Amino acid sequence: MTVVSQSKQELIAEYKNILRSAIDKRPSGIRQKIAQIIGTHKSFVSQITNPNDPTPIPFRHLEAISDICHLSPKEEQKFFAAYSIAHPNQSVSQQHLQRHFKTLHIQVPVLNNPERQQEFDTFIRDMVRQMSYLFTENNK
Repeated sequence: MTVVSQSKQELIAEYKNILRSAIDKRPSGIRQKIAQIIGTHKSFVSQITNPNDPTPIPFRHLEAISDICHLSPKEEQKFFAAYSIAHPNQSVSQQHLQRHFKTLHIQVPVLNNPERQQEFDTFIRDMVRQMSYLFTENNK
């Protein structure tokens, strides 16, 4: 029996295919939203979500990307498992990512317009996420 090992590029492509499939199910503009949250350009997001591009997804962005793309539990498990195989020195699990965060309950104003309320709530979440990456990146 011959075992065929996958190349590093094939392993990277595997988790990128999972991510691309999830992104394709989302509304347009998701790549721009990812770029804003992780503080980069949309072209970089295109690179890290393209299975044909060898550029790996930086470890520090996994949680944000998973959260923004609303990966199902099954997709998330497959994505993290494939990422861990492709990058064995950066083994990742959902529990590992979540233990670095805590839930903070804050009061926000209730707006009369549901669309504006959603925009406001999304803005607050995105701002906190961006701040958390800035602070955790500088805290290492």
